[in-house]
Amino acid sequence: NPILDRLLPEHQKKVLDRLSTDLPLTVTANIISDEDYWKRCCTERWQVCDISNYGDSWKRMFFERHLENILKCFIPNTTDPNQILELIPLCKDYVRKLEVDQFLPPLQVDQKEDDLSDTGSDFGFDEASLHHYDLGVLITALPCLEELHLTYGVKDCGMNFEWNLFNFTHQDCSNLAAALKMCRNLKVFKLTRSKVDDDKTKLLVQSFLDHPRLVELNLSHNLIRDKGAQAIGKLISRSRLETLDLCNNRIHHRGAQALARALAQNSSLTSLNLRLNCVEDKGGEAIGLALLTNTTLKSIHLGSNNLSEPTASLFSQVLAQNTTLKSINFSCNHLGLDGGKQLLEGLADNKTLTEFDLRLAEVGEETEYLIHQIVWANQEAARLECLQQPPPNPS
Repeated sequence: NPILDRLLPEHQKKVLDRLSTDLPLTVTANIISDEDYWKRCCTERWQVCDISNYGDSWKRMFFERHLENILKCFIPNTTDPNQILELIPLCKDYVRKLEVDQFLPPLQVDQKEDDLSDTGSDFGFDEASLHHYDLGVLITALPCLEELHLTYGVKDCGMNFEWNLFNFTHQDCSNLAAALKMCRNLKVFKLTRSKVDDDKTKLLVQSFLDHPRLVELNLSHNLIRDKGAQAIGKLISRSRLETLDLCNNRIHHRGAQALARALAQNSSLTSLNLRLNCVEDKGGEAIGLALLTNTTLKSIHLGSNNLSEPTASLFSQVLAQNTTLKSINFSCNHLGLDGGKQLLEGLADNKTLTEFDLRLAEVGEETEYLIHQIVWANQEAARLECLQQPPPNPS
């Protein structure tokens, strides 16, 4: 008898204050919109509740975290999939972001392959028995979903560690790619620490070609090599990507050259992170050449990429000509004293760079200090310019 919204406001509040937070979601989800009730549901269940990450909505926080918890504990072939299917009509209007940092594999009934479990090989297991929960039915039924952050692995496995707990199988990837293609409102996709290799990268990229809304892609801490980077290069050319994070993969110079070719023609990417790869000078120079013509990239991270003086030499030209770049990170490379001097010369008339990380880049203390002075002056000029701008018109 759902007459809550017909009560007087003060009577509504009395009823809501006394309602139990254990009521079935089938009753409360579509009837109760009162934020104080959902705040009680959240704070009684979770110790830390920061609604600023959930659009300042307690109801959204409750449904996103409730769904995430079910997904993190879901065991294929054991957990009843109706747990999720029955939740979809109740939560679909509130779930905008999902962060699932573990996916459990099916229970291993046959343990006779134990002696192969620490080899890191997939061949000791029947791959069909290792597939994770297929997200397809769920994420394609969430019309408001804009962000999806996934990690295929097991948290806190402790002494029960086995390599097969971290298998993101080819079937998992195919299922996910097919689902992503249908998520036309998705803006941010992150798939990290999931052993994504070149073949799986190609599958994922295929689903995002010509995607209407994707602006951020994070495939950091995976196993992507040059062929995967080449596929991502095609994606840069055929999407609206603004932020791309490929940190801690296995990309060498050919992959970097493919990304550079895309960068030279791209007009949307503003941030590129290639930290902890091995692009070396052939890759670094290719990216530098692309930045002589690119006019949109604002931030690039090339830390720990085995770069040396030739890359520094080319980037000195970039610093002299490019008026868009605001942040460059060359930390943990071998640019050398001469490389540092060339970067300093390139910076002489640069007014736009406000961050330049040269820690452990071997450019010499004096050069690093002088570069820091120029960058600091640019920071101050940018800050003063911000202060002088008139406030935005409220209309």
